[in-house]
Amino acid sequence: MPLDLHLAGVLKGLAAAGRKPTHECTVDEARAGYFALTRGTLTAEQVVPVGSTEDITIPGGTSDVRARIYRPDHAKPVPTIVFFHGGGFVLGDLDTHDNMCREICRESDAVILSVEYRLAPEAPFPAAVADAIIATDWAFANLPELGGTDSIGVAGDSAGGNLAAVIAQRSASHGVKLAGQFLIYPALDTLDANYLSRSENAKGYFLEMETMAWFVEKYAAEHKDLTDPMLAPIHAKSVAGVAPALIIAAEFDPLRDEALVYGEKLMENGVVTELVRADGMIHAFFDMGRWSPAAQQLITSSCQRFGELLRGA
Repeated sequence: MPLDLHLAGVLKGLAAAGRKPTHECTVDEARAGYFALTRGTLTAEQVVPVGSTEDITIPGGTSDVRARIYRPDHAKPVPTIVFFHGGGFVLGDLDTHDNMCREICRESDAVILSVEYRLAPEAPFPAAVADAIIATDWAFANLPELGGTDSIGVAGDSAGGNLAAVIAQRSASHGVKLAGQFLIYPALDTLDANYLSRSENAKGYFLEMETMAWFVEKYAAEHKDLTDPMLAPIHAKSVAGVAPALIIAAEFDPLRDEALVYGEKLMENGVVTELVRADGMIHAFFDMGRWSPAAQQLITSSCQRFGELLRGA
């Protein structure tokens, strides 16, 4: 399918504006640019309404974890979703993904616990994983005050999808029951993995391979084993028993094929898995519904489907 015309216009506009590629920026420049493109492009009318939001701090071992709770506009018991933002483990925070969390809250009809894990290069691997574990364990311990039911899932986009997959694997190995995992164009494999999508979409579709290398250099840092499943969850020896999965793979995304391969691996191991092939979409389209009707349709339908998954439908 051709590239979505509206997203093609977004890419053309970014190129015309002279946007410097992330891998050519300093970390501070890249973070400021990411914020400007996400939260900074929203108008007041585009902010998705929810019942309420609350910023909290989750006590941690070596570091407290900032988080934000999103609640639907009613008081009925609902599932809880622990959400991890994208940004290559280097960029992103509660605010860059505020509208995405609002969208998931509204369409999934769930309470969202959005987690601001520590970022590289200041805190390389495994700091983000440690924070994700702390936040998820806290959510399990506080379900009555969060969604109010015993149904809990994990979700994340890109790097956040990596963390969601890691947490799903860890939960299964620890005998902890997750109701579902929502992996939105997740980063799951090592940098040197050979996928057709990484050559087809290496440049020109928002996320570029050079930027991926820049992220990995900062996140993996001195960690030598790049096939460690806590770093690259697609390399887990076993995924049997992990939570049911809803996986989004964007057509024009370097990460497309690893998402599809991971979904197939889950299915081969008996895990209930739904693969959504987002035709015409690019990486990061989940925050581009305000520019693309087709993207918005996919965002809405997949969030609603994840809500159904968490309710056992």
